[in-house]
Amino acid sequence: MSLKSAKTDYKKAVDTSKPGEGKRFEALMKVAKAGGASNPAAVAAAVGRKKYGKKRFAEMSSKGKKNK
Repeated sequence: MSLKSAKTDYKKAVDTSKPGEGKRFEALMKVAKAGGASNPAAVAAAVGRKKYGKKRFAEMSSKGKKNK
């Protein structure tokens, strides 16, 4: 997947999903991977913690783990 198409998919996920569903996180991981990140999950987690704060991001993370 190219970086341009990954960014397009991310923007689509942001427009169509709510925070906490995990779709935005997955799309951001794809962008990070396309950009050359060695650990795209860590990049996405760092962005999420910066945007939502430690407590709110932990709540969303635990909710996502329960759904799997």
